[in-house]
Amino acid sequence: MTTLLVTGYRAHELGIFDNKHQGIPYIKKALAARLIPLIEDGVDWVITPGQYGVDLWACEVVLELKRKYPLLKLGIITAHANPEEKWKEDKQNEYRGIVARADYYGAVSNAPYDGSWQFRARDDLLFRKSDAILLFYDEDAAEGSAKYFKERALKLHAEGDYGLYLMFAEEIQNIADEENQRDYE
Repeated sequence: MTTLLVTGYRAHELGIFDNKHQGIPYIKKALAARLIPLIEDGVDWVITPGQYGVDLWACEVVLELKRKYPLLKLGIITAHANPEEKWKEDKQNEYRGIVARADYYGAVSNAPYDGSWQFRARDDLLFRKSDAILLFYDEDAAEGSAKYFKERALKLHAEGDYGLYLMFAEEIQNIADEENQRDYE
């Protein structure tokens, strides 16, 4: 495996509405804990749709991990041009800073949002270009956007050698609990 697709919930689907939310560092730590063994096992590209939420937090983790793993590359493949244009200014700036440090950035459609076909085309490309997916998905939470990635990944996994790695809310909660316990002691 050389290319890993990383995605999951959008921030608002997790009840996160700004980048100061206390859960974000724990999500990033869980992502790093999952990514490191995969990188050490041969992943050299991490690609993501670049949506605000798990996608961008994964980008930030990958950019951090590049210090220890300099051959690691980050790719962001969006559905349409300027996906951030309707976001709040602070989120736009955060997004543009991440995009500027990515090794690859591209949009499936160079037009602005035109319809759901752009998302289907993006997802087709992401799955075609990746060997496996790391997906943050919680069976007990609202299904949200991650549902479609899970359905597609399960099908590809069943049909062949597409890797499927699911990350669950319990992993994040365990990290938070361990850190809070350390702080308490």
